[in-house]
Amino acid sequence: MKAARLVLDHLKNNGIQHIFGIPAGSVNAFFDELTQMEDITPIVTKHEGAAGYMAAAYAKYSNHLSVCIACSGPGGTNLVTGAANAMREHLPVLFITGAVPVNTIGLNASQELDAEPIFRPVTKYSMTVKDVNNVRDEIVKATQIALSGVPGPVHIAIPIDVQHQQVPDATLPAPAKRALVEPNAMDVRRVAEELIERKTGYILAGQGIRSAVDSIVELAELLDWPIVTTPQAKGYIPEAHPQLVGVYGFAGHEAASELVASDEHEVALIIGSSLGETATNNYNANITKNRYTIQLDFDASVFNRKYEVDIALLGDISLSIPQLVEEVRALKGTGYAQSYAAAQEVAATTLESREYTTKNVLLSLQQMLPTSTRYTVDIGEFMSYVIHHMSVVDSESYEINVHFGAMGSGIGSAIGSKLANPERPVVCFTGDGCFFMHGMELLTAKEHNLPILFVVMNNARLGMVYHGHNLQFKRTHASFEQEPVNISAMAAAMGLKTVRVDSMDDLTEENVNELLAHQGPTVLEVFLQDNSTPPMGDRVKFLSSFGK
Repeated sequence: MKAARLVLDHLKNNGIQHIFGIPAGSVNAFFDELTQMEDITPIVTKHEGAAGYMAAAYAKYSNHLSVCIACSGPGGTNLVTGAANAMREHLPVLFITGAVPVNTIGLNASQELDAEPIFRPVTKYSMTVKDVNNVRDEIVKATQIALSGVPGPVHIAIPIDVQHQQVPDATLPAPAKRALVEPNAMDVRRVAEELIERKTGYILAGQGIRSAVDSIVELAELLDWPIVTTPQAKGYIPEAHPQLVGVYGFAGHEAASELVASDEHEVALIIGSSLGETATNNYNANITKNRYTIQLDFDASVFNRKYEVDIALLGDISLSIPQLVEEVRALKGTGYAQSYAAAQEVAATTLESREYTTKNVLLSLQQMLPTSTRYTVDIGEFMSYVIHHMSVVDSESYEINVHFGAMGSGIGSAIGSKLANPERPVVCFTGDGCFFMHGMELLTAKEHNLPILFVVMNNARLGMVYHGHNLQFKRTHASFEQEPVNISAMAAAMGLKTVRVDSMDDLTEENVNELLAHQGPTVLEVFLQDNSTPPMGDRVKFLSSFGK
């Protein structure tokens, strides 16, 4: 058996159904073998960077290992951003790159690059396999590392000649499985005792709550404590729940900031957040100031990194929180309140006018789209409006990658998300800047007949940069703006169904429903230059603190 086939068989045994990437000479053995394997579908993208975003979203929403492949040299370097993104998101993605033949290494071969050290800082493991005798052990090791402990990406480079060589032993182990990090029972008990004894506090919930949302809400109800979420965690707790105050951090809500800044709460209970810049409103000291601080996470490296904590509870949130709920219930008794009154004032933003603004477009669209829609949100000024104004009406309704902030990632994420959960409606919010980076991936969606609505906010400028410079420097560079391009015409040339709107009157349910009914990807272009100030002021204040 060829080494390439052994690798693919191992992936098939581990439940891999899709491989994202681009075929090329240095990975031709893999794609040749795929012609004989109906169980694995190659998702051939238009750019390797987009393949990385797709693989990451697929891993997130399938709760499974995913795989991305590219050639040596430029293919590999194009995957690095996707690997860094997966690393920040704690997502198990196997990145496979080709490499030049072993006997040409160091001879300036075509597309030669030593990818192993390049991937090492942005993966949990990176290795070049130069001996066919080691292929089986290395691919098994890499998949196990990707899934073990804190999940994350791994990288394996395999020279093209090694891919074609026969492996001496083709036996494969049982599929790799992730063992959850079990919290210490005594630590859980201690946290429960502190929560009961100190009585008042608030919960700061990060995206790590994803696997335990119901238990988080139950804990908040038991304690009668308010919840604020990070931008990354928007979409997990329904807006209407009385315990939810709003988003804290980038583009967050004033009510959340006021709660954190107040001295009413003795305890800061931080769950599933690494407390990065966007989650903490630029490392705001108020989060833990004069508070007993407890942090729960499955990643020990986040404890005491920026904020000192009194108790660090290590363990998977899906295990820690249900156990904590049981301990709190036992200590507290069966009677408990479920009405954090102050949170009642924070509700979904309503459409107050028909003015043609980014805010009104987004809110109008949400009224027209299914409540189960998952929104994959790209990087741009519209992202701050989504975080600040759009409602959370269903679970896992937003995919927002604000902390790594890769432009174009929302487009690839929409495709990966749809492949992982085909039954769920997916809408991508992207901008003209992001579209010009990865918009050709709409062809990838078309080739696989994926019914995704791509909403392109076209303001003919780099909107976030434009507004950021206006706020910080009171001027902008002329290069931030560009000649308007008819993106719907571009999409139509790709054979996609499109609608272009230039006013609120154009944004009708009839138009939106027509796009939703189409069997395949569609484009809604919103041509709009909104000179309103986006809700991103705290980010600008932080940037403005430099250079003084």
